[in-house]
Amino acid sequence: MTDSRAEEVLRRQARMEAERAPLDAVCQEVAEHVLTRHGDFTTRQTGEAAWRARKVFDSTAPLALDKFAAAIESMLTPRTSRWHELAMRDWRDVRDRPAALPEAVRAWLGQVNETLFSARYAAGANFAAQAHETYVGLGAFGNGALFVDEAEGGGLRYRSIPFAETWFAENFQGQVDTVHRKFELTARQWLQRFGEETPDSIRRAAEQEPHRRFELIHCVGPRQDADWSRRDWRGMAFASWYVSFEGRKLLKEQGYRTLRYAVARYVTAPREVYGRGPAMAALADIKTINAQQRTLLRTGQMIAEPPLLLSDEGGLSAFKLGPGTINRGALSHDGTELVRPLQVGANMPISLEMISHTRESINQAFLVTLFQILVETPQMTATEAMLRAQEKGALLAPVMGRLQSELLGPLVQAELDILAGAGALPDMPPELDALENVVADIDYTSPLARAQKSDEGLAILRLLEDAAAVGQFDPSAAKMIKGPETLRRLAEIRGAPAGLLRSPEDMEALAGQDAAMAQLQAMLGAAGQAAGAAKDAAAAGLLEGGQ
Repeated sequence: MTDSRAEEVLRRQARMEAERAPLDAVCQEVAEHVLTRHGDFTTRQTGEAAWRARKVFDSTAPLALDKFAAAIESMLTPRTSRWHELAMRDWRDVRDRPAALPEAVRAWLGQVNETLFSARYAAGANFAAQAHETYVGLGAFGNGALFVDEAEGGGLRYRSIPFAETWFAENFQGQVDTVHRKFELTARQWLQRFGEETPDSIRRAAEQEPHRRFELIHCVGPRQDADWSRRDWRGMAFASWYVSFEGRKLLKEQGYRTLRYAVARYVTAPREVYGRGPAMAALADIKTINAQQRTLLRTGQMIAEPPLLLSDEGGLSAFKLGPGTINRGALSHDGTELVRPLQVGANMPISLEMISHTRESINQAFLVTLFQILVETPQMTATEAMLRAQEKGALLAPVMGRLQSELLGPLVQAELDILAGAGALPDMPPELDALENVVADIDYTSPLARAQKSDEGLAILRLLEDAAAVGQFDPSAAKMIKGPETLRRLAEIRGAPAGLLRSPEDMEALAGQDAAMAQLQAMLGAAGQAAGAAKDAAAAGLLEGGQ
């Protein structure tokens, strides 16, 4: 381990901090008004000091941020359902011709997907809580980072990294490929984490001040000197360095096959690396409504407890302002009040209508109004509900599509890499043994993905309505629609469990049973008719013989 790499990382960190300084000032303002527990971009206030420095007089923005994060989670990564599946597209047979995906491969992908979700939502993984924190930071600062690594004892472990601790850079394609995390550990934690590699100054501090904090950097980026013939960290695509500011020392070097930091950006401006969030867009309204509420509070206090006017001549004994108290000497001998309140007027300078307008603008920035569309109008037909879902999917598609490609896609790749390296994935079927590199595609099945497909479902429902209308004067029109395929596609769009529907093979078997039953009934009917005819013929013969 050479210190030249440590110097390179520290110089890059200093350059990144200088370039992001203007954005940090904006983020500090956002934190002070919206997310006070993250207010450490330009200041280092913790504990009670952070609470005393609060500038929040109205809770609209903090509450809207909580709703935003909850809505993003429910639309993108709901913890109660499978929000993605694994697939393989463009499958080819041994002659390199397009072919259907073999059933064994399809079943294996389903098993891998189940293993992935089981590891992700295991008790010790903490994915749901950390993903929610990432969405909170995304709404406040427009950026979020979720780190995934192998947990001690196996499995996955997630950690949401605050934006104040995170810096990153893009490659030539605009993809984040380099991440710096600057954070602190106590001297005792340094010894636990790095052991003998801990700088001497920190080792000495651990003996006298074990809770004293020291800064370090975790840098992950593309490995420039990778030896692809090696199987250890020197042959991995991404390098990982831990660098200490104390002594400017490279503490540990390792590697990753995939980027373990999944970085999310809400929206970006041209020639900018970092994203911008809803709170930044609504910062003017957020500061305005806090100023409005502060003015209302001060005005109300002035009306309820106005300043008192006293004459500078003479004096009064101990003065009491409590209800029901008696103040002797507060009247002159002719009954004139010697103490009078200052009349500041009873009219509020700011109307509730002004505050409501500002509050609505903030809620719109955080998409609160959009997410309430279906909640506020529950009495809707299926077509109306799907039309609303279509509108929601169209409005959310640009932002959510970015989150799928920048956050969830790299996250799933890192998860699969960790589980495969630990031998936790099921064995591959023979059909995949000949492939040098097995690459699975991700099919998102979240409520957002279904909302984006609602236009197709809406078209199907309208087609069925048209078929019913045409069928009133031409019954043969209904036969043009494939009933089972139509129902199967609607169930897929709406996210109904696949197990509720019969498979095509089951439908064929059921159709065969129905055909056999119909044939048997026809045969029984024909036999009955023949028996009846024979009986009638026999009866006719008896009658003729009797004559």
